[in-house]
Amino acid sequence: MARPLIQMALDSLDFDQTVALAEQVAPHVDIFEIGTPCIKHNGVNLVKALRAKFPDKLLLVDLKTMDAGEYEATPFYAAGADICTVLGVSGLATCKGVIKAANAHGAEAQIDLINVSDKVACARATAEAGAQIVGIHTGLDAQAAGDTPFGDLNDIARLGLPVRISVAGGIKQSTVQDVVRAGANIIVVGAAIYGAPSPAESAREIRELVDAV
Repeated sequence: MARPLIQMALDSLDFDQTVALAEQVAPHVDIFEIGTPCIKHNGVNLVKALRAKFPDKLLLVDLKTMDAGEYEATPFYAAGADICTVLGVSGLATCKGVIKAANAHGAEAQIDLINVSDKVACARATAEAGAQIVGIHTGLDAQAAGDTPFGDLNDIARLGLPVRISVAGGIKQSTVQDVVRAGANIIVVGAAIYGAPSPAESAREIRELVDAV
């Protein structure tokens, strides 16, 4: 398997804090995720700013699109996004719209399986439609209830679909190697880095743990 990518979730609403945090962790991560609250608050200008500042990083815009897929995603791809997310619960037509916009810009579409009742069926259908990434996502509210992404990750990984698998949901130093071993291609880390006393040091630790598997 190719070297797993580390995705850093940028969740602050503050534009300058977001850029500053990205600067701290940049040497140790592969993808900057502009989280949903962050992109709603700051808009396309933050995509442009990060694209200009970090030309060598992948940028994921976590739109969680629910309708009008092509229309909503297009301006973010045009601004420099490499990946945009669309909710699997939106239905296949909306997912196909984001996939179409991604293809038009030489970019990628990620299907977020959060709250999808039949994740296996959704992953299969959207992979067949051309999605490049499937996201196993245990949201903050589900994490608070004790849920983890491991069961869903195992179910999707064993399908052998022609997609990369992204995993998000409370991943930290003590669990990141288990996520890699379970078949994740993209490991999303948020609070374990931005909530640490030294985000740069935490990101470095996670990079070393991932690369050691």
